[in-house]
Amino acid sequence: MRLLVTGATGFIGRRLIPAALATGHEAMLLLREQHRDGQALPAPLASLPAVYADLRDREGTRRAVEAAAPEAVLHLAAAGVTAPFLPADEAVAHNVLGTIHLLEASAHMATRIVVARTPGEREALNVYAASKAAAWQFCRMAVRTRGLPIVGAMIFQAYGPGQAAHNLIPAAMAAARAGANFKMTPGNQVRDWIYVDDVVEGLLAALCRPLPAGTTVELGTGVGTSVAAVVERIYTLCGSGGRPLLGALPPRPGESNRQIADADGTRASLGWQAKTGLDEGLMRLL
Repeated sequence: MRLLVTGATGFIGRRLIPAALATGHEAMLLLREQHRDGQALPAPLASLPAVYADLRDREGTRRAVEAAAPEAVLHLAAAGVTAPFLPADEAVAHNVLGTIHLLEASAHMATRIVVARTPGEREALNVYAASKAAAWQFCRMAVRTRGLPIVGAMIFQAYGPGQAAHNLIPAAMAAARAGANFKMTPGNQVRDWIYVDDVVEGLLAALCRPLPAGTTVELGTGVGTSVAAVVERIYTLCGSGGRPLLGALPPRPGESNRQIADADGTRASLGWQAKTGLDEGLMRLL
């Protein structure tokens, strides 16, 4: 299919584009104007066709999507992924209005629109999660009232190569490899850690498999591991000294205690499941 991808410069997008090309899809990027010269784009993104718009701009988004003429849309772009307490008006403008504008522009072209979701939407304990939850309600409305071919892909705790250094796993791994102690919260939160290449395969499956509009598939392993246990495992694997200092930092507000994907349900509906266990994924990254 001819795909239009938003958020292609992000952690998951940069891994998805080569995989989509390798499986025979055509990919076009929807980028903001600052990427027009292509100099700041990593390979192979710099060589791909692109259209340019800020999703907050309804008319600019319409023109960009019309120029792309996609057969399918993969909407990964979002504000607040690593800064969940961003200003509410900023979150609404990017995540709610941006999604609405993209849906409106794609309504008469795409035969499948996949919208990335977050498990934090269930409790909406921070601004980012609340804005994503609101965006999905507009998606559901568009399915029910306009018949738009939208499906959700709820991505659990993704990690892997290319993730920003301030995220938990790369930050802990850098400290462990250096033999330094790592200050962290108590780490009681249980998360479903999924390797980024498995996320990519799940997203491509969601694009291509026949799913009822309005469906959400959960991209995770179905196995929960606490934050503390993950960091302790990283130190064991590195074996360079140092240790995690559990509780040296206060708990972060706005976080759910437990987020685990319904892997059995996703396997039944999508015919996909994650392949990479946590130890294997950490060893690959190490």
